[in-house]
Amino acid sequence: MRANQVGVDEFGSLSPQQLLEFLSNHLQPQGLTAGFGGMIALVDGTIHHQDIRRSLDKPRTVPADRLKRVLDLVPNNPRLGARRFIKGLRLCATDIDWAHGRGPEVSGPGEALLMAMAGRPASVADLTGPGHATLAARLAE
Repeated sequence: MRANQVGVDEFGSLSPQQLLEFLSNHLQPQGLTAGFGGMIALVDGTIHHQDIRRSLDKPRTVPADRLKRVLDLVPNNPRLGARRFIKGLRLCATDIDWAHGRGPEVSGPGEALLMAMAGRPASVADLTGPGHATLAARLAE
């Protein structure tokens, strides 16, 4: 939220033409995040895209290669805070070849596991397993 406000404060006074010109001049990523090869944008975009689709009840299957790549990045990403939700649990995707962690299993579609790791409580309805109640409780906190 704060990052969005920074952008509004910085660019809110620009006209649509000025915004397009600014974007055209900044098509090549630069700075610290450019070193991650677009992975930050992929993770962020995938999660927020699903936020919107889920709230509109417009399901979408994330292509398996992209979903697996994002799932690999999320558990240890300190900015997302997934560890507090999944610590001591084993997550197993039922639709792609992906698993993470040790402990009581939580299984379901990779997209639902992603959204749970991102702190979205609604995703637990799509998950099952012996670790389900633990995950659900953590997301409800």
